[in-house]
Amino acid sequence: MLAGTTHEYLIRLRDVILEEREFTKVLDMESLAVAMQEKEELIQVLAHVNVLDEEDKEIAGIIRHENRRNAYLFKATLGWIRETMEFFGKRTVASSYSADAAMVSAKINGRLLSGQV
Repeated sequence: MLAGTTHEYLIRLRDVILEEREFTKVLDMESLAVAMQEKEELIQVLAHVNVLDEEDKEIAGIIRHENRRNAYLFKATLGWIRETMEFFGKRTVASSYSADAAMVSAKINGRLLSGQV
């Protein structure tokens, strides 16, 4: 990483966070991994900054906001994936009743993702 000012690092971090969201939306995992690596490096560099200029505080606020938006996107997407996996993992064949009204378990486990027909 090239040496720069705190302001330049903050601007680049903001841009990387925005790129990260776009890569996520289009499912470009390779570019996302590169962006995440650069983001981690920028955060490591900026971790040593103790005092921010007034103009940099505004950029830091934007970075915080955009990073939280990305976190919400990732969390919501993960929840959606979990719900989808639960749906496909549920029993698709309901239990039935025998002639004497006793419940009979289905022979099929009902998992759509089991790989069995």
